[in-house]
Amino acid sequence: MDVPPGAGTPAPGEPTDDEVGRRFAAGDEQALAWAYERWGAQLHGMAVRAMGPGPEAEDVVQQSFVSAWTGRHGFRPEAGPLPAWLTGICRHRVADAWARRERDRRAAEAAAGTAAPTAPDPLDRAVTDRVLVLGELEQLGQPQRGIIELAFYADLTHSEIAERTGLPLGTVKSHIRRSLERLRSRLEAGGAAPLQP
Repeated sequence: MDVPPGAGTPAPGEPTDDEVGRRFAAGDEQALAWAYERWGAQLHGMAVRAMGPGPEAEDVVQQSFVSAWTGRHGFRPEAGPLPAWLTGICRHRVADAWARRERDRRAAEAAAGTAAPTAPDPLDRAVTDRVLVLGELEQLGQPQRGIIELAFYADLTHSEIAERTGLPLGTVKSHIRRSLERLRSRLEAGGAAPLQP
């Protein structure tokens, strides 16, 4: 997700975004406050788009920052910027909120006698996984993201992608293989169902 213009811009005398990231990883509580000031609105906008306005979206943002802070040992400033890492966590919290919303709906139906309790629906997991996959795709750079989209959304062959992009066939194949490996490891680390080759 792109950072809106002006987001993350430090006020005079405040550290740069990179410095905030380093201090956040080191456990500096002031860095958590700066992170919230700079990127809280971005995460809130993302949560509102996914959940609709209201307390549920606000809870997602709060849970995202709590998860980020308690899991800060997993943030590596050299691997990427803090706002991208926070966005990834927010996507996971959105997926959790959707799953919770669906469980609550089923429980309410069962209590009202309108539906018998059922086993978890594989479609629910598929929706959650799709949210995670789309989020991870947003973090791929170009040309990798474009190539993956042509392969999976446009259903083009490797040769057709090479022809359309002007890249050598071997380069296209390498980009697809490396991108899928990256997506698989990131999604499996995030708890999504394993990607099928």
